[in-house]
Amino acid sequence: MCLSLIILSACSGSPPDNLGADQGRLTPCPASPNCVSSQVDSDDQQIAPLALQGSPNQTRARLIDILSDEPRARLVAQDAHYLRAEFSSKVLRFVDDVEFLIGEEHVEVRSASRLGYSDFGVNRKRIERLRQRLAEQP
Repeated sequence: MCLSLIILSACSGSPPDNLGADQGRLTPCPASPNCVSSQVDSDDQQIAPLALQGSPNQTRARLIDILSDEPRARLVAQDAHYLRAEFSSKVLRFVDDVEFLIGEEHVEVRSASRLGYSDFGVNRKRIERLRQRLAEQP
């Protein structure tokens, strides 16, 4: 039992130390196909930013509500223009870091797996689901 817990906890990995926003930019995606970002040029990793829903402050509040309602998601960092959440997979508890940089015109996004090479499209699907939820009326 203890060995199983150790193995499962190892799947979460440690958060990268380079996450966050710096001068209006989120951390670039690694070369591996387990990351999507609205701030990359690579077609396979590029995803459109999220549209604001009302003001930046209203959008931020809506994103916080949405994240609090997402299964296996935990908001771990926030300030006036930045949010970061950790999403855990259902079975092995792999952790993905999801970031939002809320600007005056739109929300830059980045979603990346901490471990592994491929994410089988999970990060892209997650951002598209969050986009849909954000666009819905509260």
